[in-house]
Amino acid sequence: MATTETTTPARGLIALPESAARVLIAVGAIATIASTFMSWTYTSDFPGDLTYYGSPAGLQVLDIVAGALTLLFALTLWNVRGLGWLNPAGATQPVVLAAASAFAVSWFSAIAIAVDLKGLVALDPGAYLAAVGSLVALLGTLALPKPGDTFKDYITKPDLIPPAAKLDGWVERLVITGATAVALIVFNYGIGVDPDASETFLGYLFLVVFGAWALLTAGLFDRFAQLNARHKGFATSMAFLAAAIFPFLANNEHNSNLGVNILVVATVALGLNIVVGLTGLLDLGYVAFLGVGAYAAALVSGSEFSRFSGVQFPFWAAMLTGMAASLVFGVLIGAPTLRLRGDYLAIVTLGFGEIFRIAVNNMDGTSGPNLTNGPNGISMIPDLDIFGFNFGSEHNILGFPLGRFANYFLLMLVITAIVVVVFNRAADSRIGRSWIAIREDETAATAMGINGFRVKLIAFALGASLAGLAGTVSAHVGYSVNPAPYQFAGSVPPNSAFLLAAVVLGGMGTVNGPILGATLLYLLPEKLSFLKEYELLAFGIALVILMRFRPEGIIANRRRQLEFHESDDSDKAVHIPEQGLPDSTVGVTKAGA
Repeated sequence: MATTETTTPARGLIALPESAARVLIAVGAIATIASTFMSWTYTSDFPGDLTYYGSPAGLQVLDIVAGALTLLFALTLWNVRGLGWLNPAGATQPVVLAAASAFAVSWFSAIAIAVDLKGLVALDPGAYLAAVGSLVALLGTLALPKPGDTFKDYITKPDLIPPAAKLDGWVERLVITGATAVALIVFNYGIGVDPDASETFLGYLFLVVFGAWALLTAGLFDRFAQLNARHKGFATSMAFLAAAIFPFLANNEHNSNLGVNILVVATVALGLNIVVGLTGLLDLGYVAFLGVGAYAAALVSGSEFSRFSGVQFPFWAAMLTGMAASLVFGVLIGAPTLRLRGDYLAIVTLGFGEIFRIAVNNMDGTSGPNLTNGPNGISMIPDLDIFGFNFGSEHNILGFPLGRFANYFLLMLVITAIVVVVFNRAADSRIGRSWIAIREDETAATAMGINGFRVKLIAFALGASLAGLAGTVSAHVGYSVNPAPYQFAGSVPPNSAFLLAAVVLGGMGTVNGPILGATLLYLLPEKLSFLKEYELLAFGIALVILMRFRPEGIIANRRRQLEFHESDDSDKAVHIPEQGLPDSTVGVTKAGA
């Protein structure tokens, strides 16, 4: 039989009145913000030049944002008018995480200054004030009364968040526009950090991780997802508009090069998402299809090192050639192997990836037929020229100079948009529902009349052709193709392990997930180059932590989120104290015998 018991929220870790805790948080946040207008060190040798009063720079700018976020969440505890949207559940976890972001940035900055400049003597009063203020704010959050539910419930049970009030359509679109602009600013700041200023980028990571975590537990991501669902077309258009603005903001060829490579990897990851995320087929040799497309385009693009050096197709023809070659290879590999399941299929696809790399490495006219120029690859691939627009030359658009990589970034953005449309249309179609049925239970799907082999072969072929499409652009961006990148795992992307990690990390079965995963996995090694040989160790640790706390990926598919957390106290009505409501009105019902 069922019994009902009334629970009250547990006290905080520190025995302080709740009113005093709120004051501590606010005072600590204000002190953290004020510290950024003071000097943190006496010398400009530290990245960002933190020696000025009244002119925040580098890590100080990050600390302003962290302190402001902490102060805003603290004000929600006082029910300040106009801030209810920031913490709709009235939860304490977002306040703790916001304070943790300020604490992490402040203390990391102080420690980095002391280590880099050989001692605490290098710290100026501003650094001490930031450390003390952020510590006071964090201690204040630890004195807040904790709700009776667990932390994971805020993440895995979005129904605990009160539904958002219905707004006018134009207001909701305005919110989407503002959120997209903020995301563009955050990304542009991160990609623009000097690789030599690793301290600044680490501070940026602390702020982004803890800040995003705070917004997640507050329920804002869930509410934003609902807005996107209601205005899907507008939200998608704004996302691509923001991406198109990026090369104009970056105004830097190095950053544009990063951007175009991220889009190439993201596009390939989306193709792999059809195979892995929608159909549930583990493909460990997928990067080979990218290589097939790249080599096919290189052979017919007019390179003097090509076996067909006298042939130069226009881009649209080279693109179709790369897609067709990858499609053919997808069918040839899939037809005899897709009757296998699970680990057996993974082993076969891994073998195909290695066979491709070894084959193109030996097709040099000595060990095999003269086709790919062996380990030297095909170099000096000419830049594209589409309707008289030379992608290798600098162009001036609206007063902004766009270099070679910025040109290719915009081209790759168009191709990514095409792939996103194909992915969405395929996923929402009858064949897409068949893929999902195969992923959930192939035996049951076959019993219901779905031709499992045909459905899986279509997924394999479509994913391969999308990878080949991205390969045609990557061949021109890099001027050359060679066998080195097309392996299962390596320190330089793309490789099959990297692509699979991007899909799993970002969120299988979603559109935004693989794009976000590819962005993180490509950008982090670039900015954290100081880790050197420990880079893969750090990546492994981060991946294990993420899989422990969010196995469905950063951007979760709703179905997969329920699968991963279906046993997490699903029979329990979890207590969440609402601002202004007495806690004694809420009960917890447990199922009993």
